[in-house]
Amino acid sequence: MKVGIWRQTTHVTQAQEYFSVAAVARIMAISPATLRTWDRRYGLGASEHESGQHRRYSGEDVAKLLHMRRLIISGVVPAEAADLAKKYSGPALALPKPQPATTRREFVTALFRAAYGLDERYLEEALSDAFTKDGVIKTWHEVVVPLLVRIGEEWERTDTGVEVEHLLSEIINRCLHRVKLSVAHNSRPVLLAAVSDEQHSMALLAVKAALAERNIASYYLGARTPSEAIASMVTRIAPPAIFLWAVMPENADPQTFRNLPKVRPAPRLLLGGPGWDRESCADAYFVDDLASACEEISRAVGL
Repeated sequence: MKVGIWRQTTHVTQAQEYFSVAAVARIMAISPATLRTWDRRYGLGASEHESGQHRRYSGEDVAKLLHMRRLIISGVVPAEAADLAKKYSGPALALPKPQPATTRREFVTALFRAAYGLDERYLEEALSDAFTKDGVIKTWHEVVVPLLVRIGEEWERTDTGVEVEHLLSEIINRCLHRVKLSVAHNSRPVLLAAVSDEQHSMALLAVKAALAERNIASYYLGARTPSEAIASMVTRIAPPAIFLWAVMPENADPQTFRNLPKVRPAPRLLLGGPGWDRESCADAYFVDDLASACEEISRAVGL
């Protein structure tokens, strides 16, 4: 696994086209909560609002909001961007046709700027909304991984920003922890563990969250799981699949999985992370990303 990682609704009245809060949020790739904050804090909201009805954004409203977002991405502070956006008189948005790749890049850029601005509230709202709307796997591959890579590159380039990486990692972990299992398809949970002294376990948590979306139950033992604990769990639950994670080579000892107790039926053994040596672990099966890990585990539980 490599880590260092929209149809819209409109309301039409006569010749004027209006957009719901959800539609505007999708167009701008931000959370509805952020839209409400901009309305409350800066007075940039929907021009149409009837008592007891949902707010409706006109094309002019959306154009101003898009202009504000572009200004923020370019480095203008939100309050100043809002003042400039209120004076914006560009063409109204008629039929928004966002380009997914461009929108996604802009979203990652906005998250990057928010991370370095230590804007915890925006980061948590935006990432939580992305996980909910697009799912764990898509958000992980298209947002989280590019964002973490960019943070890492900036860290290497400037030798600053360790606090940014730690804050962002904590926020991502909180968002992943919120993904809950509803009804489990498998009676015997899958086993997930970061082996030995491995402390980097965010990707492992992403596996648990992505499995929960598929209604696959799992036991997540987290970072620094001793071999004895893994062996004990194997004996107690006889998992249909075991996923072991290692980023650092010194933690990826092949004996960790070779010495596991034998149970029936035999579990599917999967290894993830750059720490494992493929030649010395040729008797195990490797997965290279979150999507393939979930596919292999789904097969192991019979889905």
